[in-house]
Amino acid sequence: MARVELRRVSKRFGDVSAVEDLSFGTSDGEFIVLVGPSGCGKTSTMRMIAGLEAVSEGQILFDDKDVTDQLPRDRDVAMVFQNYALFPHLNIFSNLAFGLQLRKVPKAEIETRVKDVSRLLGIQELLQRRPRELSGGQRQRVALGRAIMREPRVFLMDEPLSNLDAALRMEMRAEIIKLQERLGVTTFYVTHDQVEALSMGDRIVVMRGGKLQQVGTPMELYEQPANSYVAGFIGSPPMNFLEGIANGNGVTLTNLNATVELAGRLFAATQRSSARDLLLGIRPEHVSLSDRPASDGVYSLAATVDTVEPLGHTILVRTRLPSQQVLNVLVAGKISWREGENVYLAMRPEHIYLFDRTADQLLCGLPG
Repeated sequence: MARVELRRVSKRFGDVSAVEDLSFGTSDGEFIVLVGPSGCGKTSTMRMIAGLEAVSEGQILFDDKDVTDQLPRDRDVAMVFQNYALFPHLNIFSNLAFGLQLRKVPKAEIETRVKDVSRLLGIQELLQRRPRELSGGQRQRVALGRAIMREPRVFLMDEPLSNLDAALRMEMRAEIIKLQERLGVTTFYVTHDQVEALSMGDRIVVMRGGKLQQVGTPMELYEQPANSYVAGFIGSPPMNFLEGIANGNGVTLTNLNATVELAGRLFAATQRSSARDLLLGIRPEHVSLSDRPASDGVYSLAATVDTVEPLGHTILVRTRLPSQQVLNVLVAGKISWREGENVYLAMRPEHIYLFDRTADQLLCGLPG
């Protein structure tokens, strides 16, 4: 187990900057999820922590010791890859034991550890099989087992579940969480799936274009995103945004010929800031549908039902504003509206976020 810290770490490939000035740290035994779209630098960050990529600038520390220039074998880390990286010609016992055999660990100890790890992962009946004889979930357990056999200070997992189907991915997520809690090993987990990030991480590192956007707990990122990018990336369906221009006591919504009067915390936020170009954000679950304009301080916009998508316990209604912008509404239970019908979208002020559109910064989040 180890505390890991990145201090102003950058990685460049020629003129291309993959990671830029990245700084954050972990506590001992923490589960950190690196999340972002393809090409955001999360895998490069993981590989620098492992020592598989040289750092262009900055430092990486394990328990306050600088390991920036250490070789991978000296860092005591174990990686689990997307493609499992198992030896096809070896049976499962030999795949699990391979690393310890290279280190010349006594045979009796290897057998004991293989037995313990295979029992922990529920693969004790598979030890004489070869990888091609296993399902995707079983191969993933073997890959995890091989990493556990090392008893490393740090686990590094690079999109290990992306090859699995949705149901098995959900099952393996739960298993990895329980396993990490039981072992107490500091873990870095790379994914592009924000639902996976929210469900697994003690804290989440959101990246974009090689730059850090925000570090926080799942609920911190969901309820108090640092900017509109994090707000739109974390959450499914994503947050709705309306562009506007500050106008005295309110915001004139661009292309909608409508003004929203601001009060309370929203008005106070505009007074503290000199920003003129604003974004109003609201999550789909905080928008409701009505057949008439709302009253009593609730903001209301006319729209047309575009599509209705049943999701089981909820229904996703895509609505289209007169400006042709689409706003998502997440409804619990049944609805009577159908495609093409006119509706009103009701939004309560306490659920609205306010962002500086130019600086892409949060001006006002949800009340605490």
